[in-house]
Amino acid sequence: MSDAWQGYVRRIEELAARSGLKFHPVDFEAVPESFMTEIAVYGLPVRMPHWSFGVRYIYQLIQRHMGHSRLFEVVFPGNPGHAYLAQSNGLAENILVTAHVLGHADFSRNNLLFRRCQEQVSDRIVEHAANHARQISEAIEAHGPQRVEAALDAALALEQHIDVDQALRRERYPEYARDAKGLVDDAFQKRFAALERAGGDAPPEARKRAPVPPHPERDLLWFVANYAPEMESWERDIFLAVREESFYFYPVFATQIMNEGWASYWHARLLREADFIPQHAYVDAIKCHSDVVRPIAAESQVSLSINPYHLGFSMWEKLIERDGLDAARKVMEQDDDFAFVRNHLTRELAAELGLFRYQARSDGQITVLDPDLPALHEAVLAPKYNFGAPIVAASKVRTDGTLELTHDSRTDGRGLDLERSTKVLAYLHKVWRRPIVLTTVNQAGSALELNV
Repeated sequence: MSDAWQGYVRRIEELAARSGLKFHPVDFEAVPESFMTEIAVYGLPVRMPHWSFGVRYIYQLIQRHMGHSRLFEVVFPGNPGHAYLAQSNGLAENILVTAHVLGHADFSRNNLLFRRCQEQVSDRIVEHAANHARQISEAIEAHGPQRVEAALDAALALEQHIDVDQALRRERYPEYARDAKGLVDDAFQKRFAALERAGGDAPPEARKRAPVPPHPERDLLWFVANYAPEMESWERDIFLAVREESFYFYPVFATQIMNEGWASYWHARLLREADFIPQHAYVDAIKCHSDVVRPIAAESQVSLSINPYHLGFSMWEKLIERDGLDAARKVMEQDDDFAFVRNHLTRELAAELGLFRYQARSDGQITVLDPDLPALHEAVLAPKYNFGAPIVAASKVRTDGTLELTHDSRTDGRGLDLERSTKVLAYLHKVWRRPIVLTTVNQAGSALELNV
């Protein structure tokens, strides 16, 4: 690949800044395609080693060889951001990718969800993840690869089970239940309680230990790290490291339609306004743009597939055309995909794009069912609920240390994959080291218990 594209980076950055984009500096680097695939699979340039990433790597290779995917770039938000471009890219592709990356950089710096998660984790996630990888290597030397792999098996099996509504760095639960007398708000009752304490005749009441957990706990990574009866400190560190990285990845997952659409809108706009780009490169870049934002995400035209680039790009174009760029920026700053799709995927746009409620098959193809707009919203958003994982909470730790987990099938609206769930429980048992009981429902809706 020629390095000519690097001469356009600064000029595109200047054009983006003049156009109103506000972004942290981005380090651009061209890398071999094999490394691009590794980055995409691991999620970061350097990350803790685990066999599951190898499985994902093989899947990516198969998809690429079958023509179903090609990686032009992988970008990591932060300050600075990091963008890796495939060495096989041509000049036009890298010009487009540079503009696209700056759209991502503007989004991640200004979107509230991104900002909140990055402030809690780190705005230098690449270096942060490299520290985690080094800690894992040290743990392998100290405790052996089998024990470390068992801890990673359990932690990565639960990597989606976090609660982003809680702070990354949480305090443990109170050890004792709160005194009911201390909770009264009535002024007379407070004075009466004070008189009781002043009398000194009544014997002191024994403090009651608070139940663990005091409420259903969805942040399983945090809960296990803090309350597993015999977890060693190095195992706890692995769980908390995986949890930190999950907090980093969550906004990428929860804003994919918005984020890819925003970056696609801006790469198209910047290309149109960049009069310094050679004509042949501009034409080729526009062709590349058409491939990125085409309605069908895969080669097959048999049935509808949702391409987040296409859907997000179309929604931002319509929103900016209707309400203006300032209004669109406010939406970009405040929303995630849930609010964005529900508020701005209108019936008119859905009809224009030919979108309908659909049913996904196991092979990824999607069958149209009916043109109901609220149902369309929910069908698009269904895979995003709870970070894409079933809603499972720690509900009780028995006196013998048995952990009770509960699957909220009613809210979830999804059943559990029993084979996968059994494997996850087996992984978790190796670090919890006490019995585990998961309550869910079977296909008939009757209660079902999985025991390890």
